[in-house]
Amino acid sequence: MVDVINTTGKRKEAVARAVIKKGDGRVRINSVPIEVYTPELARVKIMEPLNLASEKASGVNIDVNVQGGGVMGQAEASRTAIAKALVQFYEDEELAKMFKQYDRSLLISDPRRKLPKKPLGRGARKKRQKSYR
Repeated sequence: MVDVINTTGKRKEAVARAVIKKGDGRVRINSVPIEVYTPELARVKIMEPLNLASEKASGVNIDVNVQGGGVMGQAEASRTAIAKALVQFYEDEELAKMFKQYDRSLLISDPRRKLPKKPLGRGARKKRQKSYR
């Protein structure tokens, strides 16, 4: 076991950086305790790796800084960073296997990105309608 681990998680435009060290189970997202983090749906998403590895998560303090993207993108980036940090901190293959079996995106960042906008349209795919009459 190492003293301090730094990991990152990404989802769309959101980037989360997690710092994990030995402690008493405190988790903070952008200096806000996880217990009061809003919205609740994002909090539930972030808590998934902590609930799966409850006995191991109670022995460490995790600080996450997350920037960019929307609320759910930030939540998914945070949960990826937390899960990676727990696996690296404990160097536990069983934990990694359990996370991967539960949801692959816990350990592997989602590579999908937004398509760029094209000419003659309002977005990546939408085009102005043509009329020949």
